[in-house]
Amino acid sequence: MEKKVSFNWLSTLQIGLLGGAVAILISLIGMVEEFSQRDIISGVITMGQTLIIIAILMAGYFAASRAAGAAKPMRPVSGALAGLVTSALLAGLVLIIPPLDLRSIFPNASPALIKILTFDQETVGLVYLLITGAVVGALGGLIDILPAQIRRSVVLALFWVGLLGLLQELIRVTLTNMPQVGAALKWMFGSRGLSIPGAIVVFIVIAGGNYLWAVRGGQAQERFRALPPAQRRATQWGSTLVAIAIVLYLPNVLGSYLSEVANQVGLFILMGLGLNIVVGFAGLLDLGYVAFYAVGAYAMGVLTTNAVGENAGQIVFGPQLSFWQTLPIAVGAAVLMGVILGIPVLKMRGDYLAIVTLGFGEIIRILALSDFLKPYIGGSQGIVEVGQGQVGAVTPLCLGFWPDKWWPCQEFAFSAPQTLYYMIFAGCLLALFISWRLRDSRPGRAWKALREDEDVAQAMGINLVATKLLAFATGAAFSGLSGAIFASKIGSIYPHSFNLLISINVLSLIIVGGMGSLPGVFVGALILVGLPELLREFSEYRLLMYGALLIVMMLTRPEGFWPEATHKREFHEEAAGAPPAATPESATTT
Repeated sequence: MEKKVSFNWLSTLQIGLLGGAVAILISLIGMVEEFSQRDIISGVITMGQTLIIIAILMAGYFAASRAAGAAKPMRPVSGALAGLVTSALLAGLVLIIPPLDLRSIFPNASPALIKILTFDQETVGLVYLLITGAVVGALGGLIDILPAQIRRSVVLALFWVGLLGLLQELIRVTLTNMPQVGAALKWMFGSRGLSIPGAIVVFIVIAGGNYLWAVRGGQAQERFRALPPAQRRATQWGSTLVAIAIVLYLPNVLGSYLSEVANQVGLFILMGLGLNIVVGFAGLLDLGYVAFYAVGAYAMGVLTTNAVGENAGQIVFGPQLSFWQTLPIAVGAAVLMGVILGIPVLKMRGDYLAIVTLGFGEIIRILALSDFLKPYIGGSQGIVEVGQGQVGAVTPLCLGFWPDKWWPCQEFAFSAPQTLYYMIFAGCLLALFISWRLRDSRPGRAWKALREDEDVAQAMGINLVATKLLAFATGAAFSGLSGAIFASKIGSIYPHSFNLLISINVLSLIIVGGMGSLPGVFVGALILVGLPELLREFSEYRLLMYGALLIVMMLTRPEGFWPEATHKREFHEEAAGAPPAATPESATTT
């Protein structure tokens, strides 16, 4: 007979109190009021209210999951109780703000916050708040008792409804470049967010599509594997070419602003692919990765700038090379710095390696700021008038076949966001190809062996010196390439552009996407770089959102959003049915 577990009221109250503390925190730091400027569903719910609902929903979900041993009908009750406690704390906050004059201590404890929390209904609004807390908490409990596939589909659909509602202004601007598509989707958006029919359709399409793929996706994959090898390869190459064609056409649809956001994401993808080799493949924790980024940028700046001499600019010497002449030099300089960093840290591991590489990054930044090198690299004044990439139009004329009067040969400059997009895309494609080929090659397998156990790798005959230096040099090459493109992109460079936060951001996107995973780098960059760029008015809360996302990810998907197969097996070994470790009691036989 199954052993019934009694309902744990104390645990439910604790989770409710924790949810209330989180809700009060995001209210008092101004997130609720600031985010209320955007609607998720036009005229129904704002982003600020959504943050409160998420806090209550999570409290209800975790309270129900803690009550997993109790009867299923009790789990929504547990969620409702946790949600009620969370909303009760918010109601208490509303009641104490005026008499205690909390605004003198917390400037964001304003009348606008009170209106948001009480649905602009004053005393009756507190009752609405308590009822909303209990209902939303119960919904969190209901989500917990749903089957796993349905639960994942519902959560994914809710996420996309929130994301599309949040980005509806940018989506509308983008759709203006596609009048036919915009007219077809006009019903989907209201005045400030998704319309009610649009939100319902998005929810049904995403949830239904995800559920059908979870149920039928395995059969589709089996049918694909059953195809003849030639047909399977043709399908793979065809889908790859279609994806590349779509990506190449994107700047015509995105416009200047979204192309600029895509360029920023692309630069971090390029750096992420390099750091993924060092950290994800080889397991070498490098916190000074921004140093190679700075070396590539400064090499491009010094060698291409036109602002040279006492009367023209900040530095006294510059050969004024072209972008394409300087690009291999910048990458080579970054590779050299990667080897120079790798030599002193060959015997270091773990935290010690992280501290030393962190110091190396700070040394490069301080040198860039120093007066000693100011005549050569600009010091705190930086370098201006950095050269930009230009190519001649690829036409029969430029190859010398047609007269110039028929088709003038013009220079194509990578200066506008839409044109620079193609250079960054080419760099990311090159880095992705190299990483993909290295992953399962002999050096790639040596890196993975080094990551798992350095002593065993050395015992198996792997040359640790060459393996580590190759990892540092390859990662530095991608970072140097990104830095060179960055310097050309903005036309000037300054030391403050190369602080420690760059290394932390790149490492964070690798962790969020999945350590050692190539697709994970793209996912992590889109989440940690793309979304904050699209929500630039909320940039002051960027680090807070980083921390919250990392905490949620570590609790729900510790392997990352798109993990490598090896890491996924390691994190889910127990869930996959691995036998428990033997104990003296289990080993004893009679």
